[in-house]
Amino acid sequence: MFRLKLWVNLVACLVLLGAGTLVAQAGTVKDIARLSTQGEYMLRGVGLVVGLPGTGDSGKDLAVARPLAQLLKNNGNGVAVPSELSNSKAVALVSVTCVIPERGGKTGDTFDVIVSVLNSAKSLKGGQLYLTALSGPYRTSQVYALAEGGVDMEGGTIETRGRVRGGARLIRDVMGPEVGDSFDLVIDAPYAGWGAASQIAIAINAKAQPQALSGNALSVAVAIDERTIRVTVPPAERTDKAGFIADVLAADVNLLQLDLPAQVIFNQRTGAIVVTGDVEIAPVAITHKDLSITTTTPAPAPTPTNPQVRRERWAELQTGIKPSQRAKLSDLLAAFKQLDVPPQEQIGILQMLHKTGKLQAKLIID
Repeated sequence: MFRLKLWVNLVACLVLLGAGTLVAQAGTVKDIARLSTQGEYMLRGVGLVVGLPGTGDSGKDLAVARPLAQLLKNNGNGVAVPSELSNSKAVALVSVTCVIPERGGKTGDTFDVIVSVLNSAKSLKGGQLYLTALSGPYRTSQVYALAEGGVDMEGGTIETRGRVRGGARLIRDVMGPEVGDSFDLVIDAPYAGWGAASQIAIAINAKAQPQALSGNALSVAVAIDERTIRVTVPPAERTDKAGFIADVLAADVNLLQLDLPAQVIFNQRTGAIVVTGDVEIAPVAITHKDLSITTTTPAPAPTPTNPQVRRERWAELQTGIKPSQRAKLSDLLAAFKQLDVPPQEQIGILQMLHKTGKLQAKLIID
């Protein structure tokens, strides 16, 4: 019960924090959009985690014995046959992945890598990722980085997945293509919408081409769809595209003018819930599987020392102000508290409310 109260209080704090953010209103284009040529880049490889205290793969498995034998051979200590490694449990075969952020990376930059067991190893705790080449996502891709370092566990009970912090070092640039005389801006999904696209285009024109607003020049930014804004670099600015793009990305945007819907965002891995906007809920009754109705016949007369206790399987959701007024998220949280519903099952209830159209908000599950 204590954990449930703590969770409810945390959600209430997040709601207040979200409200404070809306009051601030301020934002820039770069906070809510990116160049279409920018995006996360995935690098991948297969490597070995060494130095494990008997929790690695069995050397009897050739899928592990072969790369281990090759590693020893490359370092001048080859083995005659892979079966010589049959008693080795200090090594684990792992997949190695690295995500380069949307702004790319230059030679020498370092990034975290994730290592995950590919075979039967029980734990990567205490292991060291041996030097591993990381290529692009395709089989013919070049090698872009080298990864190595100690494996850190990220908490929880799963020890077959870990992180090597700053373990990947780029050996060649990972950058998007050069910007031409026009480029597209992609609005981040939570801000997408025709109203938002239109307002962002207006903000860009006001910053980069203010004369267009008075009808003396063509607009440089035009909304193409709910998530795309096409920007044309004026001829006079093409010798300094970097400065022009900087002006575009620095254009101020009033977030309250974007006409964004209320949202409830749930992260499945962490169990965190973030609520934006003033979420409304149509009249509804909720029941929960783990509760039961308790009645006593005849009903006892309540006293201060022996009060009458009512246990209901149903919780009515209403505002307490006007019967016709829609309920707010705080009313739903109060109902959850009354029903003693665990956080994971609360999301299930929110999903059902969303499917029936009772939850007046976008439900996003990451």
